[in-house]
Amino acid sequence: MTPGADALIVYTDGASRGNPGDAAWAYVIVRGGSVVAWRSGYLGKTTNNVAEYHAIINALRAARELTSGSVLVRSDSELVVRQVTGRYRIRKEHLAGLAEEVRRLMRDFTEVQFESVPREHPCIQVVDRLCNETLDARPQVKE
Repeated sequence: MTPGADALIVYTDGASRGNPGDAAWAYVIVRGGSVVAWRSGYLGKTTNNVAEYHAIINALRAARELTSGSVLVRSDSELVVRQVTGRYRIRKEHLAGLAEEVRRLMRDFTEVQFESVPREHPCIQVVDRLCNETLDARPQVKE
C-alpha cells in the first residue's frame, strides 16, 4: 500500500524481557510525515507476541480517534502480521483472541493494511526505544 496524504501510518512494537517476562508495547502514528500520536504501556509478565498484539490493538484504538479512513500498520513482527492477515494459522488460543480483537477494530476503518518491516526501520527503532524506556521505568522485581 502506498499511503495517501490523509492515511495514517502506524508503527508498533512489543517487547518482553525473558519471553515470558516483563513486557511492554508502544506505537507511533504518523500522518503526512508528522507524528500525530504516540504511547507506550506496561503489560506485566507475558510473551513478546502478546506484547506485539497489544501494540497493534492500542494503536488501532488511538487511530480511530483520528480517522475512519485508511491505516497502514507496520510492525517488525512478521509472525503477528501474517497471523492477522490470515497467512499463518494461529495455534495458541490466547493469540487467536487477540487477533480477533484486531479484526474487530479493523471494521472501524475503510481500509487497514499490514506490512512487516525490518527492525532496523527508523520508526521501528523509535517504538522499540519507547518499549525499552517503559520497561526501564518499572521497578525490577526478583522472583
